[in-house]
Amino acid sequence: MNFTTAISAAVGVIAIAVGLSFLLSWPVMALWNGCLVPAVHGVNEISWLQGWGISCLSSILFKSHFSSSK
Repeated sequence: MNFTTAISAAVGVIAIAVGLSFLLSWPVMALWNGCLVPAVHGVNEISWLQGWGISCLSSILFKSHFSSSK
C-alpha cells in the first residue's frame, strides 16, 4: 500500500467518524428542545451544533473505563 492510499483511507475514516458524530448529535438537540425547554423555565433552545458540542462533552466526561479482557 502506498503513502497516498494510506492517507486517503485515514482521511476517509476521520470523515466518516465526524459525519457519524454529527448525525448522532441530532437526538441530543431534539431531546433538549422537545423535553427540557418546556419543562424547565429559563432554558433556551439549542442549535444542532450546540447539540454536537453537548454530545462530545458528555462522551468525554462519562467515558467508560471498563475492560472486557481479563
